[in-house]
Amino acid sequence: MNVEELVRDSLRELAAEQPAAGPGFADRVFAGRRRRRTRRIASVAAVTAAVVGIAVAVPLLDSGKEDVRPANVLDQDGVHAHPDQTPPRDVIGAGDAVLAAYYTSRIRPSTEKRAVSERTYWLLDAETGKYEKDARWSFVAVAPGIRTAAVLERKLPARRIGLLDLTTGEVERWIPVGQRVGGLAFSYDGRRLVATTYDDSPDPRSKEKLINAEDKEEWVWMATWGQSSRTGFYDLDVASGRGSWSAVVPDRNGNTRQDFTYSRAGDLVYAQVTGGGDGLQKFYDLHGAEVAAPADEKHLRSDVAARLSPSGRLAALGLTKEVNGSPGRSYSSIRDPRTGKEITKVRGGHLLAWADEKRLIAWERVTGLDEEYRPRLVLVTIGSDKVVPLSGVREESLNAERQEWEPVFARR
Repeated sequence: MNVEELVRDSLRELAAEQPAAGPGFADRVFAGRRRRRTRRIASVAAVTAAVVGIAVAVPLLDSGKEDVRPANVLDQDGVHAHPDQTPPRDVIGAGDAVLAAYYTSRIRPSTEKRAVSERTYWLLDAETGKYEKDARWSFVAVAPGIRTAAVLERKLPARRIGLLDLTTGEVERWIPVGQRVGGLAFSYDGRRLVATTYDDSPDPRSKEKLINAEDKEEWVWMATWGQSSRTGFYDLDVASGRGSWSAVVPDRNGNTRQDFTYSRAGDLVYAQVTGGGDGLQKFYDLHGAEVAAPADEKHLRSDVAARLSPSGRLAALGLTKEVNGSPGRSYSSIRDPRTGKEITKVRGGHLLAWADEKRLIAWERVTGLDEEYRPRLVLVTIGSDKVVPLSGVREESLNAERQEWEPVFARR
């Protein structure tokens, strides 16, 4: 079966499964925005209008109801692009993928040679469709539906997890934890939350002496390799806040931040590893025992965020080819997730999120291979060499103490 047949069959299945939005849906959306009787009513209406039909009714805190996702009816192809903005000020999205937040990082020294890297987040405001700085949080994970985010307070690791209502900007409730938490990730259906625990900061930095390009000594802040303080993870039910903690020793040859993420089915978790393991990933059951990768994820790579397509029939893999020129062109592999066999290639050097079964959001470089790397967010399509710019070009920082904006995508 070729890629066109795979995509065609997958789209038919997805279309059959999706509930209809109902007659007059767009009219109801705009009427709701005009009324604005209360902040909450306005917020819910504007999520739908401002976020390009990212209207959702995902009951993240009520696991007894069905997941309802009205179809996009407001924008052709479901694309909202702002190629003149970097970092973005207005909502960016395509299909089911939405830039729900982004963050920058800065070094905060504690001594002359010791520091931590701290993040600052900008969250999508559901009422205005704009990204607003929220300095309260050191770590943010956005649930499918873009109504709820799990947050950690400024000092990591944290003693409690907040569930933030993205329509009001207020924490609806806190989940206290006995083991301190440094990283968070929702399951694919948004009903569970994996919280990675650490004894100390997951992002320490130390100042090291290096020889720069001009053959001169230079002191720079570096990640402290192989010194992770990770202790394990919580598997939590979002609705009740209840769950269990499992101990897992860190990879001693890896990064200091070694967060866990759920498998597609949600019955396993995995973490990025180095120097071994298929696809730089290692899987565990929900009690912390190491297990084999599931059949549909064993050929994936933990450093490629897009992973499986919505239907699970296609797998996004890493960069396979770069073509010089101005701009440089990069291509990534699309494979059969069960066999690992390549089906086709698609534009984009770093595949971030699936917009639908045939389109993905990616970082694409705008410079030649002999120039400094400068990327922008683009929408790429399987079977086409065309790219649609979504953001402006990210200016790479020459300052080792600062990291430029990193996107956080979620499904609508």
